[in-house]
Amino acid sequence: MTLDTWTNWAATSSATGQHTKRPRDPREIARAITDARAEGHSVRPLGSGHSFSDIAAPRPPRNRTGAVALDLSEWTGITDVDRGNGLVTARGGTPLHQLNAGLDELGLALPNLGDIDRQTIAGAVSTGTHGTGARLGGLATLVRALELVRADGSVLRCSPEENPEVFDAARVGLGALGLISTVTLRCVPAFSLAAEERPLPLDEVLRDFDRHADDNDHFEFYWFPHTARTLVKRNNRLPDGASPRPLHPVRSWLEYRVLENELFGAVCRLGRRRPGLVPGLNRLCAASWSGRSYSDRAHRVFVTGRDVRFVESEYAVPREHLPAVLTELRAAVRRLEHPVMFPVEVRLAAADDIWLSTAHDRPTAYVAVHQFRGMPSREWFDTFERIARAADGRPHWGKMHGLSAAQLRDSYPRFDDFLRVRERLDPERVFGNPHLERVLGE
Repeated sequence: MTLDTWTNWAATSSATGQHTKRPRDPREIARAITDARAEGHSVRPLGSGHSFSDIAAPRPPRNRTGAVALDLSEWTGITDVDRGNGLVTARGGTPLHQLNAGLDELGLALPNLGDIDRQTIAGAVSTGTHGTGARLGGLATLVRALELVRADGSVLRCSPEENPEVFDAARVGLGALGLISTVTLRCVPAFSLAAEERPLPLDEVLRDFDRHADDNDHFEFYWFPHTARTLVKRNNRLPDGASPRPLHPVRSWLEYRVLENELFGAVCRLGRRRPGLVPGLNRLCAASWSGRSYSDRAHRVFVTGRDVRFVESEYAVPREHLPAVLTELRAAVRRLEHPVMFPVEVRLAAADDIWLSTAHDRPTAYVAVHQFRGMPSREWFDTFERIARAADGRPHWGKMHGLSAAQLRDSYPRFDDFLRVRERLDPERVFGNPHLERVLGE
């Protein structure tokens, strides 16, 4: 056990002086938790640090005297495969990129993914991580069972048939109910996607938004503020047996590594030094977008490498409000004191029944706003939050927002049911931290 300093990927959250433990098996996980409880400490699993909010920060809530961080990097891997029912069980510390590779070797896949695969499966599920697709839900909708390690070290298994209330709460549980030891996921046979990317005017995309959403398996677009241009991405399943045609390795390296990471990073650094250049730099970046079509294994199409560091806020709004939200956001950009260097991303999800899912009970459009790390973001994020809240938006649990439990309660019909389950499973707030005190209450 060591005393460490922890910082997340985006450097928006940090903690110092926590005790870090690296358990390798269920006995060590249970002992780490029970020892922390006995010593008056709180417990937070670190995941991979890809949440932008303070949700993972290993800092004690008011009623605990210290914090223990659990690094689950040695608690990874697939443990069970039920091919007949398409179910795969993985340890909670398994990063998505390892899980995707393991599933591919088994001839299986997750039906939907986000564009980053560095998160652990437990962290991704707990915070409501999602991809895009009007007929598909986020990762939590794929969960068929969970094992939670409670504050007393006992393991609680939950599923639709076993402890169903806990299951409804824990699928997007914010790490507030216990430590997710294993996750059982509903998988599909491995498949390939045909990807088409091309620039389109923002007005045209908003006008045809419903058609784009309904006519494609996976649809999203990026809009560069200070411009009128977008990059539209459509991913659709190839027929079974069709051979994928990936991008040539040289073109893939040039476009994804050189242009979208190294060159874009250099442009962002220039914009950070010379903010007055940002609108022109954005127009230059948007004008450089070109079309491309290719096909590959699904997880290779879904995921994009992200080396340029940024900060992010994201809200889930009712799908029908998306065009109005983007129109108002576009107008607001012109009034900002500080320019925005990073594109806005728009994605989709089907309604689900998970208590704290941002897509609970309504078809959803996700709007994510970003800023290059080190550039002013507060004005932009506050402006976005005001617009999204007026459209009945719900903030992504893993991204930056300023809402409290009192404000969030109005957005979630089952909010108090979640708090009731939390009170039953963790009345001492062993799994708490100051962020959860803000978003869930004490």
